[in-house]
Amino acid sequence: MNAKIEERVEEIVRGLLPAQPELELVDVEYVRERDRYLRVYIDKEAGIDIEDCRTLSERLEEILDREDFIADAYILEVSSPGLDRVLRKPRDFDRERGKTVDVTLYAPHAGKKNFTGVLAGHDETALILDGDVRIPMEQVSQVRLHVEF
Repeated sequence: MNAKIEERVEEIVRGLLPAQPELELVDVEYVRERDRYLRVYIDKEAGIDIEDCRTLSERLEEILDREDFIADAYILEVSSPGLDRVLRKPRDFDRERGKTVDVTLYAPHAGKKNFTGVLAGHDETALILDGDVRIPMEQVSQVRLHVEF
């Protein structure tokens, strides 16, 4: 159910992006926390600002209200994915190739549960760090861009 909502919202947002061609859709998530949230993460080369979020949010809200395909009450949030964005989809891994990432595993691999390294690539079965460290995708809990302070 959540996946279908996320897919439909992604379709709608992709249809809205030609009006703001500098924007990129990074992710859509429909989650239940204390309330239900529909979160749309966007970005652009120079970084997004509140006006980018407001404009897309208003246009998206109009379509969501008209189509009314989400049965539960929810809070719509349109924002930046942040500096330490989570990488989930193949296109995320492709876009961030060459950048340093933090990888958290479900269970230890090669004696470690956390890795930090340069994202060299990925395939159907593994995440590749630093050119030669292969981590099986089924063991990967989360991948985030590394932020150094």
